[in-house]
Amino acid sequence: QVQLVESGGGSVQAGGSLRLSCAISGFPVGVYCMAWVRQAPGKQREGVASISGLGGTVFADSVKGRFTISKDNAKNIMYLQMNSLKPEDTAMYYCGVNRATGYCTGLTTSGFSDWGQGTQVTVSS
Repeated sequence: QVQLVESGGGSVQAGGSLRLSCAISGFPVGVYCMAWVRQAPGKQREGVASISGLGGTVFADSVKGRFTISKDNAKNIMYLQMNSLKPEDTAMYYCGVNRATGYCTGLTTSGFSDWGQGTQVTVSS
């Protein structure tokens, strides 16, 4: 059974850091294209970062230089390290996977088949 479970969200002040985790079961994290997206109230879902099966990464312009995406194949977990957080980073963050391919097409998630339940990140000024 495929399952993705996010954790690590919380409330921080601007300039702070958080590390989100996406614990995966049902498939190996090192094979498929995976991504983090976020959605703030009243806004459309936004791609944040993606990582291919081979480890290639793509970031939204709004988070470049501040966020990193990685995965631990041994633990079967994907991470999103978020530094220098800004109030505009406030959103629900979701991890997802495209189990049809190991290649990512930028931040496109239209082919993604499975998503976690989300973890809330709140950044105060």
